[in-house]
Amino acid sequence: MDTAVRHRTSAILTAVVLTAALVPPPPVSAAVLPYQDPSLPVATRVSDLLSRMSLDEKLGQMTQAERGSVAAADITTYRLGSILSGGGSAPTPNTATSWADMYDGLQAAALATPLSIPMIYGVDAVHGHNNVVGATIFPHNIGLGATRDPALVQQIGRAVAEEVSGTGIDWDFAPCLCVARNDRWGRTYESFGETPDIASSMTTVITGLQGSTLGGPASVLATAKHYVGDGGTVGGDDQGDTALPEAQLRAIHLPPFQAAVQRGVGSVMISYSSWNGVKLHGNQYLITTVLKGELGFTGFVVSDWNGIDQIDGQSGFTAAEVSAAINAGIDMVMVPTAWKNFITLLRAEVANGHVPLSRIDDANRRILAKKFELGLFERPMTDRTYTPTVGNAAHRALARQAVARSQVLLKNTGGVLPLARDGGKIFVAGKNADNIGHQSGGWTISWQGGSGAITPGTTILQGIRAAVGPTTTVTYNQRGSGIDGTYRAAIAVVGETPYAEGQGDRTGSMSLDREDLRTIDTLRKAGVPVIVVLVSGRPLDIAANLPAWNALLAAWLPGTEGGGVADVLFGIVPPTGKLPMTWMNSVSQQPINAGDGQTPLFAQGFGLTY
Repeated sequence: MDTAVRHRTSAILTAVVLTAALVPPPPVSAAVLPYQDPSLPVATRVSDLLSRMSLDEKLGQMTQAERGSVAAADITTYRLGSILSGGGSAPTPNTATSWADMYDGLQAAALATPLSIPMIYGVDAVHGHNNVVGATIFPHNIGLGATRDPALVQQIGRAVAEEVSGTGIDWDFAPCLCVARNDRWGRTYESFGETPDIASSMTTVITGLQGSTLGGPASVLATAKHYVGDGGTVGGDDQGDTALPEAQLRAIHLPPFQAAVQRGVGSVMISYSSWNGVKLHGNQYLITTVLKGELGFTGFVVSDWNGIDQIDGQSGFTAAEVSAAINAGIDMVMVPTAWKNFITLLRAEVANGHVPLSRIDDANRRILAKKFELGLFERPMTDRTYTPTVGNAAHRALARQAVARSQVLLKNTGGVLPLARDGGKIFVAGKNADNIGHQSGGWTISWQGGSGAITPGTTILQGIRAAVGPTTTVTYNQRGSGIDGTYRAAIAVVGETPYAEGQGDRTGSMSLDREDLRTIDTLRKAGVPVIVVLVSGRPLDIAANLPAWNALLAAWLPGTEGGGVADVLFGIVPPTGKLPMTWMNSVSQQPINAGDGQTPLFAQGFGLTY
């Protein structure tokens, strides 16, 4: 590989000076090897490269390690094909430039291998580049589902791709195409909606991330996850069992993946969950027969974090689990920490004939094809022209627009909304009113999310203050203390605090907590109209409380641009969002979904406007 190609822009020269020493200059003849010739068809390049690879190089391509468990030298020594950042795994300081520097250093180590095969780096950028402080945080998928706007979602995918590219990263573990059928599930907010039509329509985000074809400007490999049925587990149990006849699995959970394959999605991630008692990570029928065969998926299949370790239900993955996963059709295995053990076991399973070499070659063909299509062999380093897009004004404006479009107005007694921007006093209260972490939810800076000013943005309170005219006074007290009858309205911003999968499963009550109920009660006692803004990753059990509220706005998890909530409260943007989920009358109805014969508080598709 020609040195000039590797350092393709002067903007990144300084970034690779420190790492250039790791990369020996390639022999002059290297430039004429067929796999290094970008004018040749990808299939030709893949076949040529594969013919030159040892078994160890092939096994390395199938291995993905976590950045915290690998040194740059390991990438070179073990020929590792991929690195990932788990939720919250970031360089120090956590800035876009630090990420780009880290990426380039690790990529240089991959290019120092005899065949100079670039690594591919994956992250969970599930609502913006959410591991990076300062990135634009968009609404979680449940809010985007409420917009019913696939074109907007494609624009968001493009913005995310630019921010991801600006940090060097070339692979995004998104979108989540789960069809959430039980709101108890802690990943409900990662679902676009409870019926497959909504998720299928939102696969436009894949085109946004990848571009019209892989390898164009800021093209990032997308991942359809989690295949298949993760939103249909019994009781909404994360990583649980989806007990459904095949016809129902196909009718409810498969269509979004079919839509993703038709859009050319580059990778598919397997679900932790089981189908009728069998772990998906070992299900050859669903992965190879259905996904690769019937649906015609030509990209590569990746496991979830240590997912192969769950096949036999015992802690610690075994040789049998490794061969079961690879033979089922998994091409790349996410083994964050125990990656050396994985390589050793897979090598032994190939040697003893449990995994045929043809399966190893098929996995490598799929992985290498995407690396060639992405242009990683020609442009392996960070394109620093995109680094300034991380959290830029244009992307934040797009996020604000998405927030406004995602708001669902559920109640508006006497037309209390929209609020006039001018005159009088407005009281704001609630634990989610002035908290970027709370309004962003899980998968924000850290895996489970956090509280407070975890990343730059505009809180809902700040959005309200910015929206009102100079003659309006806005008073804020989190618990509602100090309100009296002189205020023309009170806004209570309440609901859930951040969580991600596992910790987010709610097996008991799904009501507002005591703090929220006390805050609302304090506002009500003042005798002024009370507008409840519900920040949550799913519908909550509020039917008993609702009669006492003058208005209810479902804000979902809007992300960093709280101004979009204020835009709707003050009528700057009319509410147009429609429920992507059925809203329960009571928690006892879970699971409740469109067409199941239960009477909801609000049906899927409900949403008022002004």
